[in-house]
Amino acid sequence: MRDILKEIVDKRKSDIARLGIEFGFDIPKVRQRKIHSFIEEKGAILEVKRASPSKGDIAPNLDSAKTAYSYSECGAKAISCLTESNYFKGTLEDLMKVCAAVDEYERNTKKNPPAVLRKDFLLYEEEIDVSFRAGADAVLLIARILDKETMLAMAKKCENLGISALIEVRKSEDLDKLEYVMKNVSHKNIVCGVNSRDLKDFTIDMLAPSSMLEKIRNISEDARVTFESGILSPKTAAFAASMGFNAILLGEAAAKNPQNAIEFTKAFESTVINKNGQSWVEYAKNYVMTENYRPLVKICGITNEIDANFAAELGADFLGFVMFSKSKRNVSKEKIIEIKKSLEKNQKIKNIPKLVGVIVDLDSEEAKNAFELSNFGIIDFVQVHTFDSAIEFIKNENLSKIPHYCAVNICEKSDLEKLSELNRLGECRILVDAASSNAVGGTGNLIDFNLVEEISKKYKLWIAGGINAQNVSSIIQKFLPELIDVSSGLEKEKGIKDYDKMKKFFENLSDLQNR
Repeated sequence: MRDILKEIVDKRKSDIARLGIEFGFDIPKVRQRKIHSFIEEKGAILEVKRASPSKGDIAPNLDSAKTAYSYSECGAKAISCLTESNYFKGTLEDLMKVCAAVDEYERNTKKNPPAVLRKDFLLYEEEIDVSFRAGADAVLLIARILDKETMLAMAKKCENLGISALIEVRKSEDLDKLEYVMKNVSHKNIVCGVNSRDLKDFTIDMLAPSSMLEKIRNISEDARVTFESGILSPKTAAFAASMGFNAILLGEAAAKNPQNAIEFTKAFESTVINKNGQSWVEYAKNYVMTENYRPLVKICGITNEIDANFAAELGADFLGFVMFSKSKRNVSKEKIIEIKKSLEKNQKIKNIPKLVGVIVDLDSEEAKNAFELSNFGIIDFVQVHTFDSAIEFIKNENLSKIPHYCAVNICEKSDLEKLSELNRLGECRILVDAASSNAVGGTGNLIDFNLVEEISKKYKLWIAGGINAQNVSSIIQKFLPELIDVSSGLEKEKGIKDYDKMKKFFENLSDLQNR
């Protein structure tokens, strides 16, 4: 498999050997501008970026100085300037132009200007001095490409010069390096970052940063943490804020439309931590970036205590309760409360599953009951089923704070655009279900596997529809889903589970896990 990060680093080493550490540019011998503090308060880092390995040309004609000035007007707390030339089409000259534009903004407005970050794949301590003389207030240090001693030396150099290091981590071994550096360098010179994009293959997982958030703050309570990449709309920016990040780094969306970046900065700065964000941080901590081969299992269509307890004893991670009057599996809020109490009393259960209320009509009494159960902590997530209901839910600021995810019925290729739109609006996980003309879920139908394969290449796969004990192993082996949702495939009649089918289902999961 292609390793893009390795390609970038190898070419960079070759360029430095050929051109020198200053890449042939005329860098001042002495820094010409004062140092500005980097991410001392919550805000957005907007990026001067012409291209990327994943998207190719993004803004090939971008004027780095004009863009930086525009970003300053938009309220950016910092400006990130790409100086890598092979894949991102940036240079050290861009960095100096950005610094000059920021200084001009300060002179013209008498306002505090944004700090300037040099974003590159820095490898050597000497590059910190070059960045400093070129005007950078901060530099990016990628833990994945640096050993801990080199990274410490580079961070120490930043500290000595009075600038900051944005240390990017993504894996557990990166945290060891981060901890080593933070024990030896003043925290005022360190900002942490987690990239939602995997630099090896440039795929994006919106929950990768939140999976590291608590781990970073366990290293240092005062750690400032930046959510990097994948911010495609103001809603996504708000989602990052709702999880408790100190900053977002906004690349493609800002570079394409610098004049609209103010909407992103305002959305991020005005959003506070909420229950939805906290729920996804907790989910990410436990289930994202782990080595678990077995997918999470949601048993849906639960209607009674006996079925709920049996599923939980077998190892279900989620239990779903349909709260939709038109469904034969419809469950009242009173019954869900009874089931919750019975699960809490059952000592055979190792881990009580997360409870999910499945809704369709947002104006229905059932949906209102689901929101009430969520507010009181009876259910853990609301599953908003159908694309139209999902859009209406997300756009309602009060509802979107409720812990939730969306479910979309997939029938044809054009339906994949619905996933793109929900993802753009900050939905980090989307359940895909089979489509039917007479039901929104629990149909027993399978999604076209060609569509599933396409979805699994772009998103963390949560899949429902037609899954049972007979086909679960092949579905897992083929698509490696993160979560599988099973309902009718484990029933003897609608709303009543078949215990033999359930046992066989979990046995097949165990066999797969033990291979």
